[in-house]
Amino acid sequence: MFFSAWAGDRETRIYPYSKIGSSFLEVPLRITSWNVNGLRAALKKGAAAWWQAEASDVLCLQEVRAFPDQLPDDVRRALESDFAIWYPAERPGYSGVATFSRLEPLKVVRGLGEPRFDVEGRVIETRFPAFTLFNVYFPNGGRDHSRVPYKLDFFARLLEICDARRAAGEQVIVCGDFNIAHREIDLANPRENVNTTGFLPAERLWIDRYLKRGFVDAYRALYPERVQYTWWTYRFRARQRNIGWRIDYFLVSQGLMPLVRDVVVHHDVQGSDHCPVSLELDVKRA
Repeated sequence: MFFSAWAGDRETRIYPYSKIGSSFLEVPLRITSWNVNGLRAALKKGAAAWWQAEASDVLCLQEVRAFPDQLPDDVRRALESDFAIWYPAERPGYSGVATFSRLEPLKVVRGLGEPRFDVEGRVIETRFPAFTLFNVYFPNGGRDHSRVPYKLDFFARLLEICDARRAAGEQVIVCGDFNIAHREIDLANPRENVNTTGFLPAERLWIDRYLKRGFVDAYRALYPERVQYTWWTYRFRARQRNIGWRIDYFLVSQGLMPLVRDVVVHHDVQGSDHCPVSLELDVKRA
């Protein structure tokens, strides 16, 4: 069955559980998140070959910067072979997220319900039997910090929604480009970047708030001392020198952590200034 959606109402159809079946809960699950820094550019660099070989159950892309009809027909057909949810920004060539799933979602919601955020196409929420997944491209604060207040308001609004979902008994996963390095271990040069957006104390505080509200940074919980990065500037040969930032995360509800098998940072995968990150979830025990 094929399902593709990228326009219209924020909330898209709800499916009865029986349409998915119990098999969803009987196999380990892999969710991959990747800021592709422009989908068309990433495709030209071979990104499709990697994610087809990776064969994730759910692929969450950020900074897509394209409408679906701007892609070659064969590429679009390959991406949309099962369930595809697009949420482009209103402004062409800017922002946008997309979620591709081999598994039929129970429910799909686009955006945060506030026009000032939703015109930028930054959030897709998909609900599955075992969890609710948010694919998020968090705003950048801007070199002059002019967008930091907007960014922090965005974090606050999303947390309100996550709190509501968890209060309703749902297990929640938030993945994507958070545009924040949480701790000093999460970037190569913390002292030099203390006044740089992405490492400002006010920004890092919001990661703390999510953790205090019942989320776990799954990668850091598994690997408390490991140094790996997920983004490198294109300048100064930063990637070759591994001068980077870890700003792409999986935050998961505490109740899901016993089911987390691994978080893999695919640091050697090219195609973007970010690398993909995968969460392996043993949902057969859910």
